[in-house]
Amino acid sequence: MISLIGTYECKIDVKGRLMLPVNLKKQLGDHLNESFIVKRSVFQNCLELHPFSEWKLTMKKINKLNKFVKKNNDFIRRYNAGVRIIDLDNSGRLLIPKDLSKLYFSNNEIVLTSAINIIEIWDKTLYEKVINDPELDFANLSESVMGNQSEDVS
Repeated sequence: MISLIGTYECKIDVKGRLMLPVNLKKQLGDHLNESFIVKRSVFQNCLELHPFSEWKLTMKKINKLNKFVKKNNDFIRRYNAGVRIIDLDNSGRLLIPKDLSKLYFSNNEIVLTSAINIIEIWDKTLYEKVINDPELDFANLSESVMGNQSEDVS
């Protein structure tokens, strides 16, 4: 499993191509030689970019679900809706499919942000709204999520 770090402001060109920042490319290392999966986020109004090896780990978990249970089948269908395989072109760019680009980006300014082992791709304006949402008490959320963690982190 990889651990990515950073938030990067980028531009997506009129054809939907996105140049990955050098810092991100360094962190991805050998993962750049494999395909990526782009999909809609489950919880946010953004896209997720999964290195293929990370996607396979997720699919391994999903494949354990009993497909004869309706809610599992419904989840699998929705989780995989709009999923696409994309590759870096010879110039090191990723082509975001037009339908997803139109749906998620209001202009060509986007933000790439690490979400541990994947990259979220946000419309810049929407990202700023979500990150700076005054309704979210981040200190309280941090305590709730991380406050009961033991000090022994391996």
